[in-house]
Amino acid sequence: MFPAALLTLLLVLSITGSPVKAANSPISVPITSGLKFSNGTFNPVAHDRARFRALRDRSKLGKRLISVPLINDHYRDATILVDIGNPPTSYNLLLDSGSANTWVRASVYVETDTSTPTHRPIQANYNRGSMEGLEFLDTVTVGPGLTVIGQSIGVAHEVEGLHNYDGILGIGPVALTVGTLIEAPAEPIPTVANNLRTQLPEIIPADVLGISFQPYSNSALDPIGQLTFGGTDSNLYNGHIAYTPITDIDPASNSWGIEQSITYGILQILPTTTGIVDCGNSLIAIATEGFQLYKAITGGRYDPVTELLVISDDQFNALQPLKFNTRDGQTYILTPNAQIWPRSLNTVIDGEMGSVYLIVSDLGEEIGEGDYDFIIGLVFMQRFYTVLDATNSQVGFATTPFTDATTN
Repeated sequence: MFPAALLTLLLVLSITGSPVKAANSPISVPITSGLKFSNGTFNPVAHDRARFRALRDRSKLGKRLISVPLINDHYRDATILVDIGNPPTSYNLLLDSGSANTWVRASVYVETDTSTPTHRPIQANYNRGSMEGLEFLDTVTVGPGLTVIGQSIGVAHEVEGLHNYDGILGIGPVALTVGTLIEAPAEPIPTVANNLRTQLPEIIPADVLGISFQPYSNSALDPIGQLTFGGTDSNLYNGHIAYTPITDIDPASNSWGIEQSITYGILQILPTTTGIVDCGNSLIAIATEGFQLYKAITGGRYDPVTELLVISDDQFNALQPLKFNTRDGQTYILTPNAQIWPRSLNTVIDGEMGSVYLIVSDLGEEIGEGDYDFIIGLVFMQRFYTVLDATNSQVGFATTPFTDATTN
């Protein structure tokens, strides 16, 4: 549950220098990054490749804003503390914008008076595993004052992979739930964000999620991000948010899919095409033709251990801006520093200390051959405030104090 100690923490923060916010402004909570690894090191390319395959396979099948904590787990995932039931039990759920179901493991799920089984089997597939179980309706609380009554959740009796989490909170569009109810595959399931807007319109004016991440850190005490339900938090970005519509091209149209081109320096390496924004992807993955151009121009050399491109210090000093150009004319620039893995964390990916690794990877399919030609992952979202707006079918970006940071 959300203890009184949290309120004390917020009060202490306001006293020690954080700006005092009005009662109807977002509630911001500092987040710490996780440093422990259950399996030693982490291969972001293999992680993203598996995720892409799972996404591809699935496609073939007075208002106030509330911000809640995001915790970086194993430098690859964000997790969120969610209360379920009454009295509530707290669960550490993986935050996933590439899926929309919410579920917990049966081994940790505590039934209470608010838990109602529907006896309908449910299943979902992910990049690192899958879940099978039964649907329940229960009370779900994702932050102070943000409680959904009768939220559909899966109680998973069989889980493959995903061993570090109690379950998943899916923040993708409702369309991604289609096909997960085994006996009613055409039936969509309202998401937590969707039900918050429906049940709490005076608090949550729209089905909008504002997401703020910070670049990876080697300190367990550094905050890494927050999630805002119902709108955006202007304290977390600079200037204004520019929006681009969700594409109408399947299957990206069912996700947070957009259309854009990618330019390195003055050379276009990927023409205007469709892809998705996905915080569950660690890196930036682009179609093979674009990746090969990027590799050739940067002089990157494939490293078989990390599966990333590695460059020399001189090549790093010569890096050009990597530009993401949406179809409606907005351009978002990754600086040279934003194009590399944090050098202080090279050992996390089994890399060599002092080496420079690039964070652009090969999607593994040629342009137009797969469902997506790019996936914009966490490393991009660490540099740009991201808005997932289901109400208006659009995705927004804005610069932040970390857009031009040189922390890597």
